[in-house]
Amino acid sequence: MTPLQDARFVPLLGEAVVRVWGSLPQEIQRMLFEAAVSAGEGAGGDPHLREHLAAFLHDHHPRTG
Repeated sequence: MTPLQDARFVPLLGEAVVRVWGSLPQEIQRMLFEAAVSAGEGAGGDPHLREHLAAFLHDHHPRTG
């Protein structure tokens, strides 16, 4: 099985990350954030993805910077 072959795990992991985001160390948050932005940009998505993702995380976890 390739890493993304079983696509049902991707949304589950994504939701889990959002749930625990505020308790993750800042370096882990930064790595996950950059990986998400990179994946989104690689998919040819939203050119403002970085700003939208930051706003989303701030709305769900106001203590993140």
